[in-house]
Amino acid sequence: MSEQRQVLNKKTMGLDQSLPLQASQGGLEELRQDIQRLMDMEAIRQLKHAYFRCIDTANLEELATLFHADVSVHFIGGSYEWKIQGRQEYLDNIGASFSNQSIGQHNGHHPEIQMISETEATGLWYLADNMWILNHNLKTYGTALYWDRYLKIDGRWLIKDTKYERLYEINDSAEERPNISSHYLGVHGPDPQF
Repeated sequence: MSEQRQVLNKKTMGLDQSLPLQASQGGLEELRQDIQRLMDMEAIRQLKHAYFRCIDTANLEELATLFHADVSVHFIGGSYEWKIQGRQEYLDNIGASFSNQSIGQHNGHHPEIQMISETEATGLWYLADNMWILNHNLKTYGTALYWDRYLKIDGRWLIKDTKYERLYEINDSAEERPNISSHYLGVHGPDPQF
């Protein structure tokens, strides 16, 4: 992985502009708009939490409903870089990564959601994750910063752009297969493609 890395702050991530987070001083209509902004922020939190749940359960059908058709994806890890354009290409890549020989645990924390307009928002998330590829005796764990752009289309928020860059990543080889007492994807996941 390249030693030249960008500084990760809101300015370099393009997240430095948003509507002010303060109550308006107007009447009932302005109050309604303030409440709608809060509801939109909650809808975006639920959207991203559903994303992590669908990833770890390989629920590609529901995952597809969370993305704009022309989603742009750019993930930079310690040993990989994914650049993907379009919902189907992303779903194909996730489908190949999450099988009955994998265990994923991805948690997004500390959302910093900024409303740009009534139909556009950004979000910055702190990821902590563990990923086991059992048929290769590999485990990856670490953290990353996700930054997303969301669009509200026909009343629903969708992920339009999603990026992350690892803060750290550790890749380990296991001497032996872990003693697994519960494995959801072992029952519901597809056969591995690699």
